[in-house]
Amino acid sequence: MFTAFLIKYAEIGVKGKNRYVFEDALVTQIKYALKRCEGEFKVRKTQGRIYVDALTEFDFDETVANLKTVFGISGICPVVYVEDEGFEKLGEDVVAYIRDVYPDRNKTFKVAARRARKNYPLDSTEINMEMGGIILDAFPEMSVDVHNPDIMLNIEIREKIYIYSEIIPGPGGMPVGTNGKAMLLLSGGIDSPVAGYMIAKRGVKIDAVYFHAPPYTSERAKQKVVDLARLVSRYTGPIYLHVVNFTDIQLYIYEKCPHEELTIIMRRYMMKIAEQIAQETECLGLITGESIGQVASQTMHSLAVTNEVCTMPVFRPLIGMDKQEIVDISEKIDTYETSILPYEDCCTIFVAKHPVTKPNLNVIKRHEENLAENIDALVHTALETKEVIIVKSE
Repeated sequence: MFTAFLIKYAEIGVKGKNRYVFEDALVTQIKYALKRCEGEFKVRKTQGRIYVDALTEFDFDETVANLKTVFGISGICPVVYVEDEGFEKLGEDVVAYIRDVYPDRNKTFKVAARRARKNYPLDSTEINMEMGGIILDAFPEMSVDVHNPDIMLNIEIREKIYIYSEIIPGPGGMPVGTNGKAMLLLSGGIDSPVAGYMIAKRGVKIDAVYFHAPPYTSERAKQKVVDLARLVSRYTGPIYLHVVNFTDIQLYIYEKCPHEELTIIMRRYMMKIAEQIAQETECLGLITGESIGQVASQTMHSLAVTNEVCTMPVFRPLIGMDKQEIVDISEKIDTYETSILPYEDCCTIFVAKHPVTKPNLNVIKRHEENLAENIDALVHTALETKEVIIVKSE
């Protein structure tokens, strides 16, 4: 019975004179998400409202599922439009709406009318009272509860009259693209896809870099990362995935540096390379999935040493989360099952038996001098030979 959706937003509503910029970005992201749906839709913005009108037959569940991937949407309201043919006819339409939507009517309700068109003969309070009486006459098993109703029946008097009662929660946040672009260090693990999702939720466009180490990591490991990027791209839009061959750099570090420092030194070079790609692609920061104390390379000491090589901001949205909190989000965004597939990424191949947990920056820098002969050439080659894959959701 529903032929349209009212899209609610939260934070955008307090943006003042710039609100239209965020609304327009939200409309763009909604249109992008609806391309994945069967049917044709029109997205329109009017009087501080955004509506999605179905122009053809459509799959309700599929459409809602795709709208729930659009950051900036706080609520999705399935709407019925009716023509303004007088209050008596409106009462009939509301009764028909309740009969169709609520087979079990042993519920409490409240009518919440909004009269955007001031020439309507009844004001909002009068509509609430009169419509409440009509509903009670039609359904004696129902009762009014103005404080905590089971059904909040919304009636908006506009050029047409809009009836809705359900608000399906959206993901919240800000529309992607309204807060610049950042580069995600994407591995095949649980954490980094969640980190990308969380930063994108704040309106940031995401690109990604993956460090591949053949033959120590397989093509299946690489495909796993591509699959993760595709899952994240449902929320972020297309992702440019930069695949960097890191094998020669890892082997060189393995040969020249103390083994207990392998992870931290490799991590520093990953950050250097990621930052260079980020600068070339006009990103404003890096994103990682690090959480304090989760592994040896994520102690406060290790993070400080890793940060030292970066000049641009490093965003770590998971920094204070425990593992279960991260897993919960990964399950919500459907990346968990892919993340736990048993294909190694390049970080896990060269792990020391006893990695340093409190690295000293001066010591690390001194040992990195052992790399001086060839490391710049190896980094240059890695950058020159990187592969760029444009990943889009299906």
